[in-house]
Amino acid sequence: MKIQRSTKGFTLVEIMIVVVIIGLLAAMAIPAFQKVRRSSTKSTMANDGKQLAGAAQAYFLENSVTTVALTELVNTSLTGTDSKFLRSLSKGVACNDASLTSGGSFLLSHPNYGSIYVLVDTGKTTVETITQ
Repeated sequence: MKIQRSTKGFTLVEIMIVVVIIGLLAAMAIPAFQKVRRSSTKSTMANDGKQLAGAAQAYFLENSVTTVALTELVNTSLTGTDSKFLRSLSKGVACNDASLTSGGSFLLSHPNYGSIYVLVDTGKTTVETITQ
């Protein structure tokens, strides 16, 4: 009695070639993805800085003051019913200052993506990225 072997299927060499090709594609794609993620987070932080500076300027105008506490601008309640100027900063972003002043500056930071420097000026907000 003769045993018939099936010739269907892949050889070990063919499978190894596919694994190597997938590995090379992943090695090229992962750094590109991380770069896009970093730049996206930096632009989100810059947007947060501009919105925070704008909220501070609106607060200055409404209340005729030159200094505002950060807690007066950013909603910290879980229900979101506070009448604050901003709902929240982006996930992971923190402000180093407890209060903002007209004509002053503040620093927003993220533990993984560095910091940005925001200058609050009358009618204009300047955002400068600080590399980590």
